[in-house]
Amino acid sequence: MLASMSIREACRGECGFLSALALRSKAHWGYSREFLDSCRDELGVEASRLCEDDYQCFVADSGAETIGFYALQTLSVGTYELEALFVEPKHIGCGVGRSLLRHATEGLSRLGASRLIIQGDPNASRFYRAAGAVQVGERESGSIPGRFLPLFEIEFATA
Repeated sequence: MLASMSIREACRGECGFLSALALRSKAHWGYSREFLDSCRDELGVEASRLCEDDYQCFVADSGAETIGFYALQTLSVGTYELEALFVEPKHIGCGVGRSLLRHATEGLSRLGASRLIIQGDPNASRFYRAAGAVQVGERESGSIPGRFLPLFEIEFATA
């Protein structure tokens, strides 16, 4: 883990950079250019969404470098979906993703959330399981028809 990492809310002006970071992170797993082009829209971070009440995006910085981000979508009272969690490839495996997911789950727990839904890349399955997520099914990709992705859930203790 990076000692100087901080997590903050995303700014509208960095959406293009975050979208490119998502594609670099996805490319780390060896996906083809054609595959990545198919996912471009789905992985993009839209500036207009940052103003929506049901969407939040947080960025991890280390010094002057942005090294990862995650986004949450409110689905209903107490239920959220992890819309994105991406780390710069050179920092994958260094604890950045774990810190981002912990930031998300701790924040949701404080809000009284009951569950977090995660549609994960197959390459991230082990990561999400290690974080306490349970696979509850599959969901068809929004980018590639016929491709099914693991669907995970983290349940929060309620008082």
